[in-house]
Amino acid sequence: MFDTMPRRDSGSWNTMISGYIQNGLLNKAQELFDSFQGKNVRTWTILLSGYARHGRAHEAKAVFESMPERNVVSWNAMITAYAQNGLLRSARDVFDQMPVRNTVSWNSMITGYCHCGMMGEARELFDQMEERNIASWMVMVSGYVEIGECCEAWMVFLMMLRSSMRPDQAILVAALLAVMRFNKLELIESLRVMALKTGYESNVVVGTAFLNAYIANGSLEYGVKLFERMPERNEYSWSTMIAAFSQGGRLDDAIALYERDTEKGVGTQTAMITAYAQNGRIQEARHIFDEIANPTVVTWNAMVAGYAQNGMLEEAKNIFYKTPVPNAASWAAMISGFIQNGQSREALEVFAELHSSGIVPNCSNFTSALFACANIEDVEMGRQIHCFVIKTRNQFNSFVGNGLISMYAKCKSTDVSQACRIKGVEDSISWLSESLTLDDARKTFERMPRRDVVSWSAIISAYEQAGQGDTAFKLFFEMLRRGLKPNESTITSLLSACGYLGATKLGEQIHALIHKLGLDTCLFVCNALITMYFKCGILDGLGIFREMPDRDIVTWNAVLTGYAQNGLGKEAVEVFKQMETTGISPNETSFLALLCACSHAGLVDEGWTYFNSMSQHYGITPSVYHYTCMVDLLGRAGWLSEAEDLIWSMPVKPDSVIWEALLGACRIHRNTELGQRVAERLFQMGTKRSGTYVLLSNMYASRGMWGKVREIREMMSDRGVTKEPGISWIQIKNKVHYFLMGEKAHDEIKEINMAVNELYRRFRATGYVPDTNFVLHDVAEEQKEDDLLYHSEKLAVAYGILQTPNGAPIQILKNLRICGDCHSFMKFVSSVAQRKIILRDGNRFHHFQDGLCSCGDYW
Repeated sequence: MFDTMPRRDSGSWNTMISGYIQNGLLNKAQELFDSFQGKNVRTWTILLSGYARHGRAHEAKAVFESMPERNVVSWNAMITAYAQNGLLRSARDVFDQMPVRNTVSWNSMITGYCHCGMMGEARELFDQMEERNIASWMVMVSGYVEIGECCEAWMVFLMMLRSSMRPDQAILVAALLAVMRFNKLELIESLRVMALKTGYESNVVVGTAFLNAYIANGSLEYGVKLFERMPERNEYSWSTMIAAFSQGGRLDDAIALYERDTEKGVGTQTAMITAYAQNGRIQEARHIFDEIANPTVVTWNAMVAGYAQNGMLEEAKNIFYKTPVPNAASWAAMISGFIQNGQSREALEVFAELHSSGIVPNCSNFTSALFACANIEDVEMGRQIHCFVIKTRNQFNSFVGNGLISMYAKCKSTDVSQACRIKGVEDSISWLSESLTLDDARKTFERMPRRDVVSWSAIISAYEQAGQGDTAFKLFFEMLRRGLKPNESTITSLLSACGYLGATKLGEQIHALIHKLGLDTCLFVCNALITMYFKCGILDGLGIFREMPDRDIVTWNAVLTGYAQNGLGKEAVEVFKQMETTGISPNETSFLALLCACSHAGLVDEGWTYFNSMSQHYGITPSVYHYTCMVDLLGRAGWLSEAEDLIWSMPVKPDSVIWEALLGACRIHRNTELGQRVAERLFQMGTKRSGTYVLLSNMYASRGMWGKVREIREMMSDRGVTKEPGISWIQIKNKVHYFLMGEKAHDEIKEINMAVNELYRRFRATGYVPDTNFVLHDVAEEQKEDDLLYHSEKLAVAYGILQTPNGAPIQILKNLRICGDCHSFMKFVSSVAQRKIILRDGNRFHHFQDGLCSCGDYW
């Protein structure tokens, strides 16, 4: 029609150019634009806006800079072009250069900031606006809701009301999204009064939003009453109510409501399919699906998700590949289905297929794929997905950003691992890999324009998992300074860091914060709190355990593990019996903790009984870890031949750890013949763990076989194996002090050495003779005694005596197992200094008091 027009004015040309743009034919629009000789400022602005709308900021900029004249609409279009593509700095430059601004100019800039989560910058501009319209308020309220700052969203909404601006339908719904997270019914009620006054209560969109708010608030009955009084209901209203009943465990009510709906639109039918699937009634779900003449893609997706949720992946795949026009959500359902069923590798294959299909992945697809990478620690695939995220401009999405942080935190860099193996320095693999991937996680975090509590929790967890508790706490304090409230995930990561560091005081402060935040009834947090106290050698975890209204298997396992770590074998057995009487069935972890407790307490008969009961009474097949506990138990008790026979008879393949457990027992009982045989076995398995070499060397040294000791040293050197240095640390006034053997760098090392010497002098006066069997050097006896004198834990306990009040307990943590001489020394110090000394070594806790140790010298 355009081509046959006898006369065409600028309106005709502009309409045709706009038509091409609206249908995505930008090249056609550009050709027509170039051929139009009479183009005016509106023509230029139409083309500019078209490029902006389709995310082509570069072309939009070229048009903008070529314009012979510009009006405020042109300037606004350029701001929008930059803002929609996340180029906020360029958008702000254009905004600042504008000769004249209108409300749309301000709103466009604020919208850009809000979409990227930069609410500080958005608020700064918002506060400078001399004139605001309803869109200005709407953008700010929605922006705060999007990043989870619902208090701020609510305050802005109240400011709007005080400015005499009348709320419309959209901003009422946004305000409801804010207050529904407060868990305060009275605020929802106050908004209903407002909706009534403004005439929106009967509006079906607003009414359904109130329905959602009541349900999210846990007030299902209020929701039911509202639903029954609604003058108009749409398909979404019925679907919302059906979903609420299903999620609340009221499937019969959901079915009854579904039967009442006379129209039964596809949306309602889809909601019922999901309800049946969530409750394991997949056949009924399929029956409804088969009755729908023209199911939408949402319905197909619900069926895919339903099969996947019920572990029926073949059926899910069958439906997925039959979906006529799958969208990104269809792929998300399939990818999530594989992940939920523990098939992360297959999930990534589906994601690769999505990429090849030409469909641009959505944020859910990216997040699921990153989660799959984390599950299988495939950091290289994770990095490829990261590049794809940037290419599709999804790096500004908080869910994707959080997924990237978690992925990098859980993965280890395989390329670094390979490089380490080539260079023969495998002991460096773990540290280098964690360092690089942690660096990637931190960079991702720093570049996120919007960081919510999930983002902060993810990066805090990343540092905690890498053993960098100090950094985790620095980030936590920074998070608090920014006004963010920690959640359960944040708290559990901090408690784990406290447990690793042995930071009891800090753990107690977190405990106080838990009460303040109202998380003291959260099962997840209480379990972490119990674990933290036990890892710090404090038995306060039992008090938490006794006061908990609800306990799950994780709770009981935390107590069993805590007792095992602290050498309380008999107590662990009693807790296990108590757990059985409550009706909670033990799992593999329960028996692992119980057998470990028996091992540390020398309860051989009890250990055998519980080991046999695993398969006989509970149907649990013992793993190599359970066999390792039994070998350790038998070995410590001196039943070395029985321990070796158990290894050879076990149905699972023995690993290096179980042989090392037997080697450790050989060291304790000085069975050099068997120890040498076990060590040779480990060498054949290609072990690079320094502990194997050190244990064998210890045995030779204790027998004075120095030639053999030298052979072991040479073997370690040839194979690139280095002995991990013994490190002990102690926390004094919120500062952690580290000590190496023969420490010289500490500021107060002279005073510490003098204190150690004085304690040793008094110890020797009692008739004590240093046990030099623990020194691995063929040197004079005096030199051996000097070496023993400056073991790291002795330096740490001396520093504790110097720096803490008389009678105060001393807590020390050590990375390696304590030697026999240091064990004797600690018993003496606890008696002479009248101090309780809690020492956590690489294996367990030792509680020294009045010259005795909780392990009964059985460790």
